[in-house]
Amino acid sequence: MRQGRQAVSWTRVITFGGAIIAFLIGSGFATGQEIMQYFTSYGYWGVFGTGLAVLALMTYVCVEFLYVGQTKQFARPSMIYQYYCGKYLGTFFDYFSIVFIFMSFMVMVSGMGALFEQHYSLPGYVGGAGLAVVAAMTVFFGLGRLVDVIGKVGPVIVAIAIGLGLWAVVRNPGGIAEGNAVLPDLAVTQASSNWFLAALSYVGFCMLWLAAFLTAMGRTARSRKEAVLGGAVGSVAFSAACIVVGLGLLANVAQVHGAEIPMLHLAANVSPLLADGFSLIIVAGIYTTAVPLLWTVASRVFADRSPRFKGLSVGLAALGCVLGLMVPFSTMINVVYVINGYVGVLLLALMLVRTTTRILRRGSAPAPAAPPGPAAPTEATAAVTA
Repeated sequence: MRQGRQAVSWTRVITFGGAIIAFLIGSGFATGQEIMQYFTSYGYWGVFGTGLAVLALMTYVCVEFLYVGQTKQFARPSMIYQYYCGKYLGTFFDYFSIVFIFMSFMVMVSGMGALFEQHYSLPGYVGGAGLAVVAAMTVFFGLGRLVDVIGKVGPVIVAIAIGLGLWAVVRNPGGIAEGNAVLPDLAVTQASSNWFLAALSYVGFCMLWLAAFLTAMGRTARSRKEAVLGGAVGSVAFSAACIVVGLGLLANVAQVHGAEIPMLHLAANVSPLLADGFSLIIVAGIYTTAVPLLWTVASRVFADRSPRFKGLSVGLAALGCVLGLMVPFSTMINVVYVINGYVGVLLLALMLVRTTTRILRRGSAPAPAAPPGPAAPTEATAAVTA
């Protein structure tokens, strides 16, 4: 029984990790605007300080959500908030996260619009409306199909993003020091007053994205070990990508700091063909984040795949399209992500308290008494239940 409970499918582990990566690599990451504001804008401290802090905290968050989802098997993924925060505060986070997730969908729309304007010289509404339509259609398939699709696309996207970041550093290795030196003279938008607060805010808004999504995915894990490994793979790969891309942008910050889509600007400096190819990668990154964001909001109100769920998905996609195209992309990221990120920090603190309490209770639980007589205790009587 214990062996079955701890069975691990490495295909599922990679799928979980890939879904995390694809979920987080949306318009902000793929375009470079998110990395510029949260990492590169602080120079060395931002790239390495923020990067390592995000690595540690994101690994904890992803592992914890998947672990609890697998062990608790909540009837509704949103119950994860009550688990960490109690009835009343948990209800607040439940509703607040839905509002934030919908606002994040608006950011995806805004990012797609900026991409179509900058690279394809088309009106922003063409890209934004196109994303809204495709995302609404994909949500019709339900969460199971969603995980299967984006879990396989995610690793490809992060590999290409890391490759472009490494290329930018190799092409101009001395640019890293130069970029760090000239940063104070550039008008680079920052996510916070210092790199540490930026790291907390970054993890905070990612948590509000991931909570219900990873809890639902955790229910499908065959064992706790499978859930933990999937969370670790996804968070480590994503954090490493943030650091590498942050270095690539720092090495070229004088050229890209004013661009709405810095990564696309880097690619265009190499060749128009590379820029065309990378624009498609950005489209994929935005899409793979927009779809689960839309699904999370709609599934909070109606059952997945039900007629009302499908109708609400279409309505939310249309509303998000209209609102998302009203504000510039870089402004959307700086306002929506940063403000909501600090609210997520409170959830992070409550999670740490709950996790610590759980571990301490498990460690202090008395061992079961051995059966009478000379016989050695069996594995069943010696095991301590989690």
